Amino acid sequence: MATAVVRAIPAIALAVAYPLLAHWATHDGGGVPAAIAMADLVALCLIAPLMQGQSWAWGVLVVSGAALARLAQTPYAQMLLLAPPMLFVGFVAWMFWRSLRPPREPLITRIVAAMEGCEPAALPAPLYRYSRKLTAAWAYVMAALAVANGVLALIAVPDGVLARLGVASPVTIGQEAWSLFANLLNYGIVGGFFVGEYMLRRWLFPHRPYRHFFDFLRQMAALGPRFWRGLFD
Repeated sequence: MATAVVRAIPAIALAVAYPLLAHWATHDGGGVPAAIAMADLVALCLIAPLMQGQSWAWGVLVVSGAALARLAQTPYAQMLLLAPPMLFVGFVAWMFWRSLRPPREPLITRIVAAMEGCEPAALPAPLYRYSRKLTAAWAYVMAALAVANGVLALIAVPDGVLARLGVASPVTIGQEAWSLFANLLNYGIVGGFFVGEYMLRRWLFPHRPYRHFFDFLRQMAALGPRFWRGLFD
């Protein structure tokens, strides 16, 4: 367990750093900060094979770094920052929706069953139904955030998609306001939903196998990397 946590530290550091770097890059408005933020994201996506010493991953990192260094000298580096918030939450929404289709079990149902130490079908019927509805709720929340990020990326000025294409939008939002939502408030909304749902669950199902919120987080982490990797297969 301790080894797994240590191995996760680089990924956690890169994940935490990206929204902060992206917001700084948007505030600065330059190509170099934008390239640094995107390099952080590339490293995050490649972190597992990089830590395993796989040569292809290091090759991709080097080539990506060179491409970003060149792009940093152009006015288009800032445009790259528009895509990740929309694509990331859109991908997560799709993963939740996909798990609702038979023969798969809903993502939340599988997590709950793992924490309860049983198969999904063995969960009490009310808890099974709740976990399925919660999976759908997460899909809705993430899809709504993806749409919001996409719309704001279109109408942001001066580096939004429509502005770059020379198309006048009847409604606009400042680049820094877009960044505040996409790179910071997104995570606040997700975190707020997570905590709020936990409080609702504790009220609806008080006799669950965790004593408090931090014990709940500890037990989720204790499921281990293999479980979390397999969850999205």
